[in-house]
Amino acid sequence: MVPEPALVGRFTTGLDGLTAPDARIGVAVSGGPDSLALLLLAAAARPGFIEAATVDHALRAGSRAEAEIVADLCQRLGIPHTILTARWSEPPQAAVQERARSERYRLLGYWAEERGLSAIATAHHADDQAETLLMRLNRGSGVRGLAGIRPRSVTPGSHVRLIRPLLSWRRSELQQICNDARLTPVADPSNEDKRFERVRVRQVLAEADWLNPVAVARSASHLAAADSALDWAMKAEWKQAVRESGGTIIYRLSEGPPEIRRRIVARAIRRFATEGEAELRGPELDRLLGTLAEGGTATIRGVICRGGDTEWRFGRAPARRY
Repeated sequence: MVPEPALVGRFTTGLDGLTAPDARIGVAVSGGPDSLALLLLAAAARPGFIEAATVDHALRAGSRAEAEIVADLCQRLGIPHTILTARWSEPPQAAVQERARSERYRLLGYWAEERGLSAIATAHHADDQAETLLMRLNRGSGVRGLAGIRPRSVTPGSHVRLIRPLLSWRRSELQQICNDARLTPVADPSNEDKRFERVRVRQVLAEADWLNPVAVARSASHLAAADSALDWAMKAEWKQAVRESGGTIIYRLSEGPPEIRRRIVARAIRRFATEGEAELRGPELDRLLGTLAEGGTATIRGVICRGGDTEWRFGRAPARRY
């Protein structure tokens, strides 16, 4: 089942750029071809340093059996494996993929913390990156959104690092690794369900032979570098134009670019947010910026924001009375 040495060497080079060679890593394995290939590559590249987990979302018949197939494979490979089962008070009826993703990362984060793992590796690849970029282009995302899937991030809801060592690999390459190992991946019916945006975009990409997903993934990487540069400029602006006094952030407006101002406001909200997700969505941030520019006041995420011509102020809003 060991992939060809050249493939293992290529994978090892990418993995070593994301985490220390002696780090213990968790591998998220759904049973699909991408994650099975990741499991085989990781097992060959870091023998004795990996564990695996499969999330049973408990949203369709057969999901437990699929998780047990992965468990059997890991037993044959000598890799510790855990099945993490979602416990829904009520199964989601809307935004199913989003809710499942949130629950998946929550469970994986807890598992990694309990096992003392330094990072969780997922099998996102170049085709996933191309799909993500096109989806976000279609939504009018800014630089941060168009940077797509990052090689490194943090598991939502925990402090465990997420790493994605396959972002330069094609889906077809990963499928071939499974074929060579004579593995039959799990077929998730949701991957063919056109109700989901990603499935529709995937089918469009499959028909667009002129579009190179690897090149699109490189563009996402360039945009990620641009996003980092903008964050660097925002932090410099913060040092010069922002002060904190008595639980209030005061931003003295400058002639800086609108994007820097946008990031200053988003950072202020993250600092004081007490309700919902700390990170504002693009349309929410656009509306808030418009209100502040007009000298208005708004409360969002538990933060009271006051605009003006020369400075903007941010502080925690009074507790709600019910």
